[in-house]
Amino acid sequence: MTLSPLAQSPLDHVREVALLLPEAEERESHGQPSFFVAGTQFAQFREDHHGDAMTVVCVKTGDADEQAMMIEANPAVYSRPSYLGASGWVAIDLAGDVDWALVEDRIARSWELAAPRRLLEAGGR
Repeated sequence: MTLSPLAQSPLDHVREVALLLPEAEERESHGQPSFFVAGTQFAQFREDHHGDAMTVVCVKTGDADEQAMMIEANPAVYSRPSYLGASGWVAIDLAGDVDWALVEDRIARSWELAAPRRLLEAGGR
């Protein structure tokens, strides 16, 4: 699903990836552009959230163990986001030389974790 990030802002790229997923919709949540499937959030874009000077997309992980493993394996890319981190989410850094294929895959995986069974059984993404 890798898309060309040329001439796109990080938000535009995240938006394009997220909205390609079945029944995905965008709406603001807590002042941030957020993405939902069947009423469940699966991604949130943050830019300078509470003055942290970071640009990230926050996504679900399977559980706290996966979250910890990802952060430990690559702390330059993954971090524990405020508010969402307690629920096992990770933030993916979107500054610098971004591995967009990884970002796209993690957004799609987060969608799978949030999507209702009927979408997954219908073939998902």
